[in-house]
Amino acid sequence: MTKNLTPPVDPVEIERAVRVLEAGGLVAMPTETVYGLAADADQESAVNATYDAKGRPRNHPLIVHVAGPEDIAWWAESTPEAELLARRYWPGPLTIVLTKKPRCGLWVTGGQDTVALRCPSHPWAHALISAFSGPTHRGLTAPSCNSFGRISPSCARHVREDLGEKPSGKLDLILDGGPCEFGIESTMVNLSGARPEILRHGVVTRAMLEETLGRPVPDAGADAPRASGRLKSHYAPRTKAELVAPEALAERARELSAEGLALAVMAPEVLRAALPAVKRFVAAPEDVSAYGAFLYEALHELDAAGADRILIARPSDAPEWAAVDDRLGRATA
Repeated sequence: MTKNLTPPVDPVEIERAVRVLEAGGLVAMPTETVYGLAADADQESAVNATYDAKGRPRNHPLIVHVAGPEDIAWWAESTPEAELLARRYWPGPLTIVLTKKPRCGLWVTGGQDTVALRCPSHPWAHALISAFSGPTHRGLTAPSCNSFGRISPSCARHVREDLGEKPSGKLDLILDGGPCEFGIESTMVNLSGARPEILRHGVVTRAMLEETLGRPVPDAGADAPRASGRLKSHYAPRTKAELVAPEALAERARELSAEGLALAVMAPEVLRAALPAVKRFVAAPEDVSAYGAFLYEALHELDAAGADRILIARPSDAPEWAAVDDRLGRATA
């Protein structure tokens, strides 16, 4: 899933999307992480429509997507560390949580006094937000463009198959910007408290954050702000899924097959030969970046296989795999 698969930005479609958003409509927007369900963050009714379209609880906060670091002060109380991270990683897959300003409505933050901000790097998303921003530095809320709790969409096809486009679907417009480069949600770091802390792991790793800030960045505790993607069960296929140690995969597959269950399996290619007959086998990439970019596409494929159970070989527990491990843990919870 690389940038060369991204079609050129269509300015006509971008202009059309801006008009839809200004009218309070909903637009599926490609980002480098996953497709987002974009709405004007200043319009309470538009933002509430995203909750309705997804079936998402109203107390589950959203991320405001902005055009650049200069927009932070329009939405939140900025800090030197926020400015440092934004200069280093924006546009890109990093979300920064700060104390909100009055301009940011509670309908965005789930009733909290903090707001999450991100500047995506996908050319279609960046073009749309830049065109929409205007003199008042408007932003777009854009949770993953899928039914709440289900597998996130990493291409426009996933969006069409789930929420769909009006009149038969829920969205006013789907922008097709090709497959997402990274394929998993952004790293989320909380800077609203006394120390920086990770709310959600992503492509920007703990090591990268600590190198930039020059101090430890631990995982957030129970007293941290509520944030997207932190529920125990999330990113989940409809088919029951299990995360299994690689050395136990063949035995677990034989047990379930003996019970008459049809299986769909994601594992390294080297493990395929030891498995009993399965309904669908998806070869897991060995490289962490390739695995992350492919993960949601693979989960959609496994879920569509018509199997009774999905088995996924647990990947590495090395620090650089933290984001993948997090998504798999929640998908199989």
